[in-house]
Amino acid sequence: MPDQQNILIIGAGLCGSLLALRLGQRGYNVNVYEMRPDLRRVKISAGRSINLAFSDRGNKGMKLVGLQDKVKDLCIPMYGRMIHDEQGNTFQSNYSGREHEYINSVSRGQLNALLLDEAEKHENVTLYFNKKCKSVDFERTTALFLDLETNSDFVEDADVIIATDGAGSAMRQSYFSSKKFLFSFSQNFLNHGYKELSILPADNGGYKAYKNALHIWPRGNFMLIALPNLDGSFTVTLFLSFDEGEYNFNNLTSKEQVLAFFQKEFPDALALMPNILDDFFRNPTSPLGTVKCSPWHYKGNTLLMGDAAHAIVPFYGQGMNASFEDVVVFDSILDTYEGQWEKVFAAYEATRKKDTDAIADLAIDNFYEMRDHVANPMFQKKRKLEMALEKAFPNLYSSKYALVTFNEHISYNEAMVRGRAQDKAILKLLSDGKLNLDNDLKSLLDQVNEKTEAILRDDRITGFI
Repeated sequence: MPDQQNILIIGAGLCGSLLALRLGQRGYNVNVYEMRPDLRRVKISAGRSINLAFSDRGNKGMKLVGLQDKVKDLCIPMYGRMIHDEQGNTFQSNYSGREHEYINSVSRGQLNALLLDEAEKHENVTLYFNKKCKSVDFERTTALFLDLETNSDFVEDADVIIATDGAGSAMRQSYFSSKKFLFSFSQNFLNHGYKELSILPADNGGYKAYKNALHIWPRGNFMLIALPNLDGSFTVTLFLSFDEGEYNFNNLTSKEQVLAFFQKEFPDALALMPNILDDFFRNPTSPLGTVKCSPWHYKGNTLLMGDAAHAIVPFYGQGMNASFEDVVVFDSILDTYEGQWEKVFAAYEATRKKDTDAIADLAIDNFYEMRDHVANPMFQKKRKLEMALEKAFPNLYSSKYALVTFNEHISYNEAMVRGRAQDKAILKLLSDGKLNLDNDLKSLLDQVNEKTEAILRDDRITGFI
């Protein structure tokens, strides 16, 4: 690495703080500018993703910086989905047939604070808060900021600027609005939004529902989910259309309407949420969107990373994990081209973009799966078979979910291609009555693999993959 390489990172969220820590470990001079106050000193705003699903791809980032043991203390294992039907009955659908595979509920604030603390231990890393990026001059490698404490503008320059400032990235906006190079950008919203609610701890400090699962109330066109927190509470999220259906965010405007909606659709959840009305009318309703763009970089000067480059909807629980994996991939490319920034940025984007496009598409797929398919008898048969195959043949079969979530050694794109073909194969065999679930598992595995390979061959011929 050339001496005195100065890196400016815009955004001190999860991706930015991990990147700052890793670059600090590599010896760069790193300055991080964050629009919000220091979350270690202020309470995180209500309604903004209190906890997240943390899995193997994200843990690669923790291993990279040596924090895998410290992160465990912040995690609650979730072994599967706890499905709640309209009558209040529940059943658990495990994420994997392999007992060692599960995801974790982790506090966004606590994880972000850990990364910031570790980054600040390096004298060559400096964090600045309440500094809003207004624009980036990517030709001069400078950024214009507004100091929110003094209400004054200032300019910072660096050898390299990396923007990890989320779906509303100021640098991405500068790329788009400058019209100085060909920049493609798309932002697509679901008709559904989300609102965060909560299940408070029991009077004795315990959990009011089963702790080690991701709870889902699937209702066709909408759903409720709940993830456990370390303090005994659950963060609950309502996903609902803005304007379609009998109940939607636009017509749930009174206390009576909200209570009627929950009494009809989620009575067992409502019984655990005496605070429902306070949460519902205090917390914001937020949109759900996917951002794709290219290129992510301008020459060797600037780079978009994390949600700034590829924001996705939350239904695969991979947003944070994908951003952490970004840092791992970036770090590996630095090993090859360190100091040659244009080569680093070009190789990084060429390696990574097809995978972030894939997880964006998979997250949309999983929205429909979680919302209505998990309650479908055919889907339940498929999951039962997949769990049995994974348990009996742990090294020979992985479901699409397992390929994405637990097989961090393969790319998102590989996981998507293989996983979609397997899904199609099993559902086709089941619907055609060609899969007798009473047969021995090895013959079922052979049938599924044969059909999967046939689908993959057809997709290659037609150019779908």
